[in-house]
Amino acid sequence: MNTLTETNVRLFASPKSWIEGEALRQVYATSKLDGMRLAVGFPDLHPGKGSAVGAAFVTEGLVYPYLIGGDIGCGMALFKTDLVRRDVKLDRWAQISFDLEHVWTDEIAEVLAKEELESTDFDEALGTLGGGNHFAELQAVEEVLNAREFKKLGLGKQQLVTLVHSGSRGLGESVLRDYVAEHQASGSDPESFAAAAYLQGHDLAVRWAKVNRKLLAERFAQALGAEASLLWDGCHNSITRRELEGETVWVHRKGAVVAEDETVMIPGSRGSLSYLVKPLGDGESRAWSLAHGAGRKWARSEARLRMRERFGKEQLLQTSLGSRVICGERDLLYEEAPAAYKNIEAVIQDLVDAGLVSVIATFRPLLTYKTRADQR
Repeated sequence: MNTLTETNVRLFASPKSWIEGEALRQVYATSKLDGMRLAVGFPDLHPGKGSAVGAAFVTEGLVYPYLIGGDIGCGMALFKTDLVRRDVKLDRWAQISFDLEHVWTDEIAEVLAKEELESTDFDEALGTLGGGNHFAELQAVEEVLNAREFKKLGLGKQQLVTLVHSGSRGLGESVLRDYVAEHQASGSDPESFAAAAYLQGHDLAVRWAKVNRKLLAERFAQALGAEASLLWDGCHNSITRRELEGETVWVHRKGAVVAEDETVMIPGSRGSLSYLVKPLGDGESRAWSLAHGAGRKWARSEARLRMRERFGKEQLLQTSLGSRVICGERDLLYEEAPAAYKNIEAVIQDLVDAGLVSVIATFRPLLTYKTRADQR
């Protein structure tokens, strides 16, 4: 583990991990905000809008909505399906429309009532995937390294799983926008009206995003003729309250997954394995968080330029692992190419070497869905 010059800044990454200087600058700048007790960067750290992605921040006496950004509640969820390896039909499945980016036409009011979600201006977006790095992916168990922990999942080694990455769509953005309109990037006393109003919207967006992932998994599995049941859900962008030594602290996560005693899924790119890990230690030193994925190596604009020079669109619809990718948007296909991301094996190894996790199992992608939209 490398420790930067300030005692309240920690970077869990080996010297072999490439981390952009701008990302480190953002973490260091954030550590100097009023009320900041701890700033943590993980191996997937990269620059973000306003604050670094792949980081967690612990404050006392102030909350900073701007630090976690607009996609409040964004995260990933893992579901087991009733499909097994012998059911795999990649050629046929790659032709299914899925249409997870389009409006879900089932009865939204009933879902809202069942999930105890209040109606908002974003009801029609519930159950839709969104763009950017969001996806729904069918995976198979690759290797089990800790049979005891794996058994707790109630998952068979031949059973297929679905991993969904999505957030609160426009709802979280609207919550942040309302706060920023009056307070810009400044923090607020947690007991103030401004913080209370924000946190109320924030909590709704977090619950909304979790329901959204559940509906997406059901839609995705249903299109495959299967059913899906939740194994784990982890939020990447949130502010949570904790009691620490008789004091209240606030954990801000921007592209860092909540990691308490439960298992955590850390995916790579669409062309690499995903890792199911068990968090280790008391959690305080890592802000009760972990890396949320491999982390971007190239910005989207750079990825587009690099990938266009090396690959045609069709070449990126199948990965080196043999998995299929459904993505009709050419630019998005290039932006999300596996090469645009850091090496997930190196990220996981850094977490293991730092004593933060042990690996339970790895999962191999079979089919990754982004969008059917054909935008050249």
